[in-house]
Amino acid sequence: MNNRRRQILKELNLLPAWYFRSGASHFNQLFHPESAKSEDITSSFTLKKEPEQSNEINQMNLDQLRLAVSHCTACSLSKTRTHTVFGTGDENAGWLFVGEGPGAREDETGEPFVGQAGKLLDQMLSAIQLNREHLVYITNIVKCRPPNNRNPSTHEAKQCEPFLTRQIALIKPRIIIALGKVAAQNLLKCDSSISGLRGKLHDYSGIPLIVTYHPAYLLRALPEKAKAWKDLCFAQSVMKSLIQNPLSLDDTSQSTD
Repeated sequence: MNNRRRQILKELNLLPAWYFRSGASHFNQLFHPESAKSEDITSSFTLKKEPEQSNEINQMNLDQLRLAVSHCTACSLSKTRTHTVFGTGDENAGWLFVGEGPGAREDETGEPFVGQAGKLLDQMLSAIQLNREHLVYITNIVKCRPPNNRNPSTHEAKQCEPFLTRQIALIKPRIIIALGKVAAQNLLKCDSSISGLRGKLHDYSGIPLIVTYHPAYLLRALPEKAKAWKDLCFAQSVMKSLIQNPLSLDDTSQSTD
């Protein structure tokens, strides 16, 4: 990188810069799109091995992180995606909702939870006086759509994990809601069933975490909505306790079914 390019990146607050395959062509694509050639599009952000990868990502702000995600080719999902789906909502949210991965509509739009499952999630948020524009941030374990809406593999989730970890660190939520088994197992590093994880207060790096069903599952299993409502009420009571009188996780009561 020459001094002129470094100066421009510094002025845009994009240093430290991450590394691209063919950095010059990507610089032109990002800052002079009219001069970009078709082959430039194939140049992508490449994740390094630890600890280089983590050190680099851990210095990024949300805008830099979003850009890095959009150029990531660390796993095969990058070959079939239309758009990456970074996340949306209040960047200072107290509530963080984490799903498993984008679906077809999300892949088309680049926004999480915009299909029928998204409409149900909006209804769930409204039921506890929340909405995705205020106090709520929504993201997924992986940022690219797994083909045919399959569950993301362990490898795919691992490649996205540094991005998600940094995302959570920057947002600093008061509480995390894991939507579905895949999200819960990845966040909690376990292989427990969702029935074994629901109704309990878990810990993610010091942040209270509650597990509930994924809205897409609830669309197929309508009777389970009652259980999801109990989970949301439990989460609401935990948040209220955190606001009124911050407690350790051990001192916060658990819900019952």
